[in-house]
Amino acid sequence: MDRMIRLRLFTMMVLQSFIWGTWMPLVYGYLPSLGFSPLQQSWILNAFPLAAIAGMFFSNQFADRNFAAEKFLAFSHLVGGVAIAGLAFTRSFWPFFGLMLAHCLLYVPTMSICNSITFAHIKDAQKEFGLVRMGGTIGWILAAWPFTFILVDWDKVHAENPQGIVAWLGTVLSSGLTGPALHQATRWTYIVAALASLIMAAYSLTLPHTPPKRGGEAGEKLAWLEALKLLRHRFLLVLWIITLVDSFVLYCYFNWTASFLGTPSSAGGPGIPGNWIMPVMSIGQVMEILTMLVLGMTLKRLGWRATMLVGILGHTLRFAVYAFFPQHKELIILVQLVHGICYAFFFATVYIFVDACFPKDTRASAQGLFNMMIFGFGYIAANFICPWLKQSFFTRGDITDYRSLFLVPAVISLVAAAALALLFHPPKALGTQAAGAPGR
Repeated sequence: MDRMIRLRLFTMMVLQSFIWGTWMPLVYGYLPSLGFSPLQQSWILNAFPLAAIAGMFFSNQFADRNFAAEKFLAFSHLVGGVAIAGLAFTRSFWPFFGLMLAHCLLYVPTMSICNSITFAHIKDAQKEFGLVRMGGTIGWILAAWPFTFILVDWDKVHAENPQGIVAWLGTVLSSGLTGPALHQATRWTYIVAALASLIMAAYSLTLPHTPPKRGGEAGEKLAWLEALKLLRHRFLLVLWIITLVDSFVLYCYFNWTASFLGTPSSAGGPGIPGNWIMPVMSIGQVMEILTMLVLGMTLKRLGWRATMLVGILGHTLRFAVYAFFPQHKELIILVQLVHGICYAFFFATVYIFVDACFPKDTRASAQGLFNMMIFGFGYIAANFICPWLKQSFFTRGDITDYRSLFLVPAVISLVAAAALALLFHPPKALGTQAAGAPGR
């Protein structure tokens, strides 16, 4: 019975991340194709982090205290699915922004609600949560693969008229869309996300009943303030600020990588076909799974600071490869593996460190403080700065100077690594016993 419950929760996590993983990687290249200005793009992209900041309070203080979790999940995904479906047929800024904001305001709280449902129905959180949460990473990976058959130049396939299933499959997989045709077909990401959201809405009603939490002690209501007070310790404040910087660098990757991968070699890019861009980016999530398996051992051998340094310097390596070898397709594909290392060795380690560092009664709120940096302020900063930086300083006509552009996050991550090495000195009393950590 326990195994069946874990499987149902695992499937919930798969569907939950599949929705986000479907539309997020290609949205950064899609918005400019609609004629939106850099500022308009920033507002649309920031619908998610703004919802993340609001959602952290809403899901903790209202949703899980007033609604059965599975019913709230079903409602949110039903309405959110309808909203994101509308994006596929919207070309004007205000309707697009409104629909994106509606979807994000409903979707983001469900991330915490899924965790709440999981913790309510597993017996040993430290042993079981990581295995259930791995479904989220797998869902993100799975979201990429339908598009190897969706973002295809079918006119080219029909013109070549391959004979036999093997020849047909080879032609399809090598006939990815590029340029304006790829941008136009990107609207299918919203349709697929909407279908997944509606499936999740129905599936949510089959999940174990999780009644609302009632009340809340006065101390619990002040937990945010108590967690904030702990930032008086210099090592925590340093980590909080570096988390903001590293989050900014992470979302530079998401802002620019999809467009870069699809840039033909004649324009200074690796020239990866449109139907392979999302699968190539998903390589990082495969590596994330493998890295998470060795994270506990790595923490014991290297300690907090060295492990986090590896995660930050992974960004430096990746962006340096982008900058200095932009046309080396095989190397660009291989360096996607670094994404999993960047995430697990820095962000997952931060979650574990906070769990070990903060008192039990403020742990959840402390995680929220760092989540606001990772999913909120760092994301917002990147979404305002990245479109403006790329289009205003590094693009002339239709050609982007990716070599110079990628040196910006490479240098920023190097500075963040130096700051961590010099300024982050946690007490030696803090061990490195790795509990479960959330992933993306």
